[in-house]
Amino acid sequence: MSSTPYVIDHTQARELLARIDVPQILRKLFRDLAAGHAVQPAQQLVEFPQGAGDFINYLGVLAEDGVYGVKTSPYIVREQGPLVTAWTLLMSMQTGQPLLLCDAGELTTARTAATTAVAVDALAPLNATRLAIIGSGKVAQAHLHYVKGLRDWQRISVYSPSLSEDAETRALLKEIYPGLNIADSRAAALAEADVIMLCTSSAGPVIDPASLSKPALITSISTNAPRAHEVPPKTLGDMQVFCDYRLTTPGSAGEMLIAAEQHGWNKDLIIGDLADLLSEKVQRPGYDRHVFFRSIGLGLEDIALANAIYHLKH
Repeated sequence: MSSTPYVIDHTQARELLARIDVPQILRKLFRDLAAGHAVQPAQQLVEFPQGAGDFINYLGVLAEDGVYGVKTSPYIVREQGPLVTAWTLLMSMQTGQPLLLCDAGELTTARTAATTAVAVDALAPLNATRLAIIGSGKVAQAHLHYVKGLRDWQRISVYSPSLSEDAETRALLKEIYPGLNIADSRAAALAEADVIMLCTSSAGPVIDPASLSKPALITSISTNAPRAHEVPPKTLGDMQVFCDYRLTTPGSAGEMLIAAEQHGWNKDLIIGDLADLLSEKVQRPGYDRHVFFRSIGLGLEDIALANAIYHLKH
């Protein structure tokens, strides 16, 4: 067997991902995690000297598939703005040899959005009809792609401050979902929403759940800026909190860290994670108050997609 891994660039990764049922791969992953067939260590954050940035390593083991791997993602501080890249290395547990080295940009976008979609399917009311998306970049577009068929949506609205001046992005969004409503304000997008997906790169809050007119499912991904968060940390105590993986998310999610330090919140208040939900250890919540789902991105998600790409190539 060759010890040289397949090297997959950005364009190849996008083409291969289009041939994969990403949400279904992630559902299997979280069931494997619940059954003890996968291992998800905590993220590893390493800072560069002199404030030059950092990198995060996302690790994971898929024992049933006989692979492990690591995604490494640097955040490089530059005068013209930070640079973020990511590469995923897939390794064989049988031979100890590298199988695949993949530009993880497209993997990251797909797994981030598809994880949110899996959460929306597991958590949102079955009769949810109004969806709001805050953000309009590639990650927001991928979110729209993966959730558009999950419910009988009567209205899907998107808001981003830049959208009114960006005809190209408006066209891309409408291509994904022709009936999309491009809202002219954040408040208009959020009005009467049953599900709100926050898909921004903001380091600070973009909505205040306390200002919403009715209980909703709010999903958040945030960014890898230090302690980034898309809702005010103090609001966690008023919401039913779920996450992608309860053993690692509270140690990395900015609003959880701040809420624990400053607002008396405790990670034991997390009701469940995707492994719990998909193995039916935890039931779909009622909506007497807001439901908050936070994902930080798991190495296992990247590795599962890298493994699926490997099998398409192999």
